[in-house]
Amino acid sequence: MTTLTHDPAHSVSAWRPRDGRGSRQAGPRLGGTSWLVWRQHRAAYWTLIAVTLLGVAVMVCLRGQMMDQLNALDSPPKKSDSLPPDFEKHTSRLFGFGSYLGYLPILVGVFLGAPLIAGDLESGTAKLVTSQSVSRLRWLTTKLAMTAGLIALCTAVLGAVFNWWWSPLRGRSDTLEWTSSVFFDGTGIMPVAYALLTFTVGVAVGMVLRRTLVSMVVTLGIVGAIGLVWDRFRLDLGSVLSVSTHNGVGPGAAPPKLPDQAVQQGQGAYFLTSSGDKLDWTTCVAQSEHTKAHTACLESKHVIGWSIDYLPVSQMHTMQWLGAGIMLAVTAAVVVAFIIPWASMGKAAGAAQRVGRSMATFSRSR
Repeated sequence: MTTLTHDPAHSVSAWRPRDGRGSRQAGPRLGGTSWLVWRQHRAAYWTLIAVTLLGVAVMVCLRGQMMDQLNALDSPPKKSDSLPPDFEKHTSRLFGFGSYLGYLPILVGVFLGAPLIAGDLESGTAKLVTSQSVSRLRWLTTKLAMTAGLIALCTAVLGAVFNWWWSPLRGRSDTLEWTSSVFFDGTGIMPVAYALLTFTVGVAVGMVLRRTLVSMVVTLGIVGAIGLVWDRFRLDLGSVLSVSTHNGVGPGAAPPKLPDQAVQQGQGAYFLTSSGDKLDWTTCVAQSEHTKAHTACLESKHVIGWSIDYLPVSQMHTMQWLGAGIMLAVTAAVVVAFIIPWASMGKAAGAAQRVGRSMATFSRSR
């Protein structure tokens, strides 16, 4: 086998016929390693682009239908009970489509991340690359950069269009709360960070297991576990605030009202004592059937009003950026722990092969 001393793709792209009949128009074109990576993964890339364009088209169409009915109302609705009964179909479409977008990071990790390197290791392409003039580090960097860049672009576009669709209904329906994973993870910077994390995890799993199908299955399990942990702790990124009253809890006293678009947290309205402590709804529940006994029980515990914990909508973007920062930090840790060492091992192996070939050439010449 002869060793390539130059990049064949670069040579082909650089050649131009001298006569004008076969010449092509000048313009930006992929060349070298980038061209090879695109040719190798063009089916996956075009699929991701097509899904993005289709998703954008569907969201634009559905938002147009929603706005037509929303603008036809005599007065713009401000509360969930102000929406007409037949408007529920639009909120259901919005929530349902957002739920489908929530599967995109999983699909990215399983179908783009896991096979990206595992397929080359399984087919022997990775070993072939180390025998050419293109280093494994350059080859790996190009594959990761091109794929991650396309993933970031597509998820950013989908997230932006989905947020544009959701904006007219923010705060107008209790079923479209911003703390829902559909809207928290599907808008802003979150789709990009989430998809890059699952993609990197899939690449690392493929490097370790070196088998495409096994890597996809394991990646699915790991990404699913990440999703469960994230759903459990993502609201902890915010600072819970409280609103309270001090006018008692009798028949004429009403619980405090939450700010616009705020989402209630905890177990509902708490009983607030004079010392500032909060008692849950089970306090004096045994005496609730008798008004006097119930009032006396609450007075014995020094209850002076209600207290409700909530997360304000003003914290949404801060929480998203904090969550995205955590995900990107984990992504960087995976790159440092798995991907960079693999590339370094390939660099050392390539150097050893070149030394071996040089020694063999020298011995034959003698």
